[in-house]
Amino acid sequence: MSRSQAVIPVPEKGKKKREGPMPVTGAGLVRFFEEDTKGVKIRPEIIVMMTVSLIAIVLMARILAHL
Repeated sequence: MSRSQAVIPVPEKGKKKREGPMPVTGAGLVRFFEEDTKGVKIRPEIIVMMTVSLIAIVLMARILAHL
């Protein structure tokens, strides 16, 4: 066999891979709704920009207050 060839193992018929039980998750604790709800719709990018702007304004106000 040359180096460029790869051997892929093929499972035998009739034998199933034994797997343990799936871990318990919190998927049932949070519900996501697919339907639209009433209210203001704002893109996440705008929220991030507003947050960064607010932080910058507060920092500038603190710096200017000490002058």
